Amino acid sequence: MTDTVLKRPALIAGAGVLMLALAGCATDAADETSATASATAEAHDEHDHDHEAEEAAATENAAKTPRLVATYDGGIVVLDASTLETVSDIELAGFNRLNDAGDGRHVAVSTTGGFQILDAGTWSQAHGDHSHYFTSEPALTELTIEATTPGHVVNHDGLTALFDDGTGEVTVVESDEWTHMVEEGHLDVVSEYTADEAHHGVAVATEDGDMLVTIGNEDARTGAMLLDEDGETIVSSDQCPGVHGETAFVNASDEELIMVGCEDGALVFHDDHVHKLDGGAGYARSGNLFSADGSDVVLGDYKTDPEGTLTQVAVIDTAAETITAVDPFDGSGAEYTFRGLGRGDDGELLVLGTDGTLRVLDESGSLQTTIDVIDAWEVPEEWQSAQPALIALDGMAYVTEPATGEIHIVDYVGGEVWKSADVGVTMNEIVGVTG
Repeated sequence: MTDTVLKRPALIAGAGVLMLALAGCATDAADETSATASATAEAHDEHDHDHEAEEAAATENAAKTPRLVATYDGGIVVLDASTLETVSDIELAGFNRLNDAGDGRHVAVSTTGGFQILDAGTWSQAHGDHSHYFTSEPALTELTIEATTPGHVVNHDGLTALFDDGTGEVTVVESDEWTHMVEEGHLDVVSEYTADEAHHGVAVATEDGDMLVTIGNEDARTGAMLLDEDGETIVSSDQCPGVHGETAFVNASDEELIMVGCEDGALVFHDDHVHKLDGGAGYARSGNLFSADGSDVVLGDYKTDPEGTLTQVAVIDTAAETITAVDPFDGSGAEYTFRGLGRGDDGELLVLGTDGTLRVLDESGSLQTTIDVIDAWEVPEEWQSAQPALIALDGMAYVTEPATGEIHIVDYVGGEVWKSADVGVTMNEIVGVTG
């Protein structure tokens, strides 16, 4: 473990952002236990012009309505997370990626031209000592954050940071302002940053004005640095070859940590210093990290052969400052992909294998439960190809099965598949919104 503290200036510049007007409105949707309400969005009159208020139909519900958003070749489907019924099917050409926008309602779709905001049509409104719950027809809005190559989107501390790999520009907005920004067709930027050189990077913004950003160029990525609100470097490390993936969380000691993966371990950023954790091998790549608030343990993928497959996971103990390689498949030969990792509500480590089995591990990496979910499958040659994906949402795991067009709800605590449904499309990426 090394402890590095460096000081150097950072280049700050304005990020290019395209703000487009909102178009389209939601349609009526009602059920036997719901009452229809009208939600009116009034546009602000900033330039003394008269703007006609747009009225969107909404259905009030007795409880929150979580939804799932999944891509397929040629479009996006929105599903009810409880019934698995298809709520909407939206045409959108190209290989599109999905990113949680951070407010429990919106999704940032990485598509042609930038990050286009999708309204999943489910939300809550606080009213005194209680809340009201609404749903509406999902819609792909016309609010787009311009990006040459839309990359990572990270939500942390109530802020959403969007990284453009093609320019190195970072745009940060308040996560709970997406509804307002969609209604206004205007992006309210909290802060911006431009990397010295464009690269496949990531940024994490914090509520006190700090920002973690990666260091690299089109040929190599070498590390990351933490900047203060004035763009001055608090701490930096260039000891992270191939930096990729990030997670930010509050550990068991109530300390905020930010981590990034490296090809030989991981970097852990504290307030004023950074630790390098050794991956345990000359090449030991972790490029996808999954934390849980209140826990010191981070789950990561783990690869010791650049051309090899994923058969072990990294169990990273940030308190002990160790990385332990664990074979969740007990030598069976099963593999997994980056879409097959997740964390449960109580910190469980979730791993979906190519044998179709979901494995639940405790935070030490010990196997607790195995659940047969889907048929056996093979890792595709191209990472963009449709492959089974796993997400955890509100105490359940959701597993897609592209080969059959099905999706499955898994009770990972009870150890059984709770419900399955045929969606009718070959799903690829999936995210959940809580409503």
